Formats: sequence, structure tokens, C-alpha cells
Amino acid sequence: MHPDTAVILCAGLGTRMRPLTLTTPKPLLQLSGQPILQHTIERLRAAGVQKIVVNTHHLADQLNAFLRGIPGVVAAHEAQLLDTGGAVANMITHKMLPDSPFYVVNGDSFWVDGPTSTLGRLAAAFNPGRQDAMLLLARAAGAVADTGQGDFLWPRDGGLRRRSERDVAPYLYAGVQIVSPALFKQTPSPPFSMNLLWDRAMASERLGAIVHDGVWFHLSTPDDLERADAVLAAREVGNTT
Repeated sequence: MHPDTAVILCAGLGTRMRPLTLTTPKPLLQLSGQPILQHTIERLRAAGVQKIVVNTHHLADQLNAFLRGIPGVVAAHEAQLLDTGGAVANMITHKMLPDSPFYVVNGDSFWVDGPTSTLGRLAAAFNPGRQDAMLLLARAAGAVADTGQGDFLWPRDGGLRRRSERDVAPYLYAGVQIVSPALFKQTPSPPFSMNLLWDRAMASERLGAIVHDGVWFHLSTPDDLERADAVLAAREVGNTT
């Protein structure tokens, strides 16, 4: 199934991207000639998404001005930050999202497709009868940035699991997922992270994942952004559309 609705998470403060985010919300920082958020919207539209809900908080007026007039895009302002899981749960409570699965994309996510559409691959892999969420993972070794110790282990003979304190994990969450509304049943009051819901789904073997087969950029710091812009300007990863 291919979702026709998506959430783009844009409410964060972008503290690691300071000083750039003191005056500009992170999703509106320029990358390859246009705001990161514009790239994300274009990728979602190309995947058949008709409705996009964007949460806002930090420098919300700038995000609202950017989104104004874009057909099918709705802003969901957060007076207080609800965190990633709490933001989506709040949208569900306010009937802003469908009863069917939808994409959730981080507002600072940027990727280049491999041989086929990344969002299409994610949708093709997701089975809502067996999974409550399907994550896009990136190989830490291939990411364009410092990726720390990674997020997930995925042994050949076992399921997806978190790294322990001493592990160096080969996979990172790439900021893109498909989720079922079932993931948000019996959630705590916001704020809470998507990590809480992933751990619950993982424990019941209802968390799936695919590994990105293109290039993924980890846009955490000004250096990350500068490096990604240089790579794209040099066309080292091919066409970005």
C-alpha cells in the first residue's frame, strides 16, 4: 500500500545546528539551492502523497509563511513541544490523520534515491497486518557525516534490536518511516518520543525496517550541512530529484 498522507516533523529547536537555527528553523535551511523542507515535500508528492501535516513550534511564523499557499499542506502548531511521538499522537487526537498508515518524515531528512524510489520501497515492504511501523535505516559506514555509535543492530539470524551501551551499531534511523495508527494505541500523555513506541513494537515483533540503497545525509550540525551541500554541488551522488 502507498500512503496518501504524511507528517513532517518540524517543531524541534535544532540546537546542534546553531547558530544557523537561531534565526532560521532547521527545515528551512538551504541545501542544494532550496530549503530542506522543500526537498521533502517534493519527494512526498512524487510518491503520491496528497495531504501533508507539518508540526511547528520554533520560529513558527517562518514555517507558516513558507507553507502558506502550498496545496494539501496543513500546519499543526505546538505551543509546547510534544516530542516526536507526542506530536503525531496529538494529530491523531485532533483527527488530522487517516485511519490508514501514513509516512512520518523528520524535517531535516535528506536522501538521494537508489535505483528506485525510497518511499516506494518503504511502502512496498510495509505490511500493516504484521507491522505497526516500518523504518528506513541507513548504513553508518555510508552516511555523509559523523554518525556516532549508530542506532540499531540487525543480525542475520535475528530481528532488529537496539545497540547496547558498548556496541557500535552499523545502522542508523534515517528519519523516514511508515506507521500504522495502531502504533499509537494506549500512548502516554505528550511529550514522548517515537522511540518509546518503536521499543514496544520491537518487543512484540511488529517493527520492520529496510536499508536505504542510495545516499543519506545526516544533517545535524553546520559542518554536516556544508559538507552535504558540497557533495551535491559536485554531483558526487547523481541527480537529487
